Amino acid sequence: MSARSSSTKASAARTLVWFRGKDLRLSDHVPLCDAIERGEMIPLFVVDPFFFEPRRAADLPYRMQFLLDGLSELAQEIARLGSELLLVRGKSVDVVPQLAKRWSVDRVVAHRWVEPFARARDRKVAARLHVPLVLFEGETLWPPGTLRTGSDTPFSVFTPFKRAFLARATIEALQPRPESLPPLPADVMSTLPSLESRTTVPSPEDLGLSINKRIQQGGESHAFARLQRFCREAAAHYDEHRDRMDLAGTSRLSADLKFGTISARQVWHASHRELGDSRAGEVFRNELIWREFTHSTLWDRPEVLEQPYKSSFEGFPWRDDETAWRAWTSGTTGYPVVDAASRQLLQEGFVHNRARMIAASFLTKHLLISYQRGEAHYMKYLTDGDWAQNNSGWQWSAGCGCDAQPYFRVFNPMTQGEKFDPQGDYVRRYVPELSNLETKYIHAPWTAPPLSLRQADITLGATYPHPIVEHRHARERFLALAKQYLKNRK
Repeated sequence: MSARSSSTKASAARTLVWFRGKDLRLSDHVPLCDAIERGEMIPLFVVDPFFFEPRRAADLPYRMQFLLDGLSELAQEIARLGSELLLVRGKSVDVVPQLAKRWSVDRVVAHRWVEPFARARDRKVAARLHVPLVLFEGETLWPPGTLRTGSDTPFSVFTPFKRAFLARATIEALQPRPESLPPLPADVMSTLPSLESRTTVPSPEDLGLSINKRIQQGGESHAFARLQRFCREAAAHYDEHRDRMDLAGTSRLSADLKFGTISARQVWHASHRELGDSRAGEVFRNELIWREFTHSTLWDRPEVLEQPYKSSFEGFPWRDDETAWRAWTSGTTGYPVVDAASRQLLQEGFVHNRARMIAASFLTKHLLISYQRGEAHYMKYLTDGDWAQNNSGWQWSAGCGCDAQPYFRVFNPMTQGEKFDPQGDYVRRYVPELSNLETKYIHAPWTAPPLSLRQADITLGATYPHPIVEHRHARERFLALAKQYLKNRK
């Protein structure tokens, strides 16, 4: 529903505002603003073992670190403005209905999530509540699953989706950040001492995690600072620099959008304000619309998290090659730009988008290893790991996704490196054993003459590996296999 569709000042109400990890902000937070207008407001965050049990947290260490940063700042800001974010341990499907009844709330409000597991959770919560669960849009710019083709079917190609979005979607004005918050109701305050499941924001150490100082710091203030920095420095040249792996040419707001420490609307409006109708502004907003496309696709086709979008790829004969898999995940394939991407992921919880595409193409097409393994590996370590975005990116690269690149397009890691890392700075940053190699050989060190390798202190096979596959052979192998398999599937 829209920002105001359920808002009324006619009758006061007590609202439980359920913060749930994708809306860790106070600015442009529609459920929060709606609750404040209606009367009493109780902010809640459930420390659900689905994410916060140490073994589960270990499966997403960098995202959890970012989330804890954002959650800590949110709690501090809510306290500064006069209320308190109540953190309660337990399963959301149990905690929310129990507290809603205990505190006699009139309704529960939250932002809608697009993932199938989240939709199932919300159905269970709604069924157990004695009051309405009101879900507001806000994860995306426009409600997912509402744009349709002329034949009333979901879009499967991005460009027509973009045209429909630009023609039909109305991006509403931002909701103001509250200057103060109403205190917790007195009867709620009186019950808190007996609330045994009440807790505080866990630390990474509480969850058995080691802090990685190279991970972006989460929190609304840091998100806003990143947006300001992007507008001030990189935005004007976004169309020219966004694919350059060696430059700081992107916004780095992906994790903020994932966790809602900034809203998509805030970014959209900022791009119009700072870039207007320029080419840079258009290209940047295309990326936000692509995000809309992936979330809408997941809404309409939740099964894509388990199977390829294109049914012709079901049962594709991917290989189980553990040696190749270990080389790819550790950044020791012998292809510098692929290795740089793998190491950046492990070190920083982030990979430049161009490097993601190169690495994904290499895994699926050069090594014939399933995109699902790569997708899961990225979801473990990406700070901005988003189910819709990550899945669509991997399926696109493998050629089996919605609006995917043709299966027969195989990225050449050498020419991709030369084009988007022309001086080799990206490779040198993450593959330091090649840092002294001449630029003309940096993306294909096996082509360097022995003297150049000695001068760079490189011994192929010792200090840096030989390529684990030969590009031309690997490309032809994949094309032959895919052509035959897809032909037989018709």
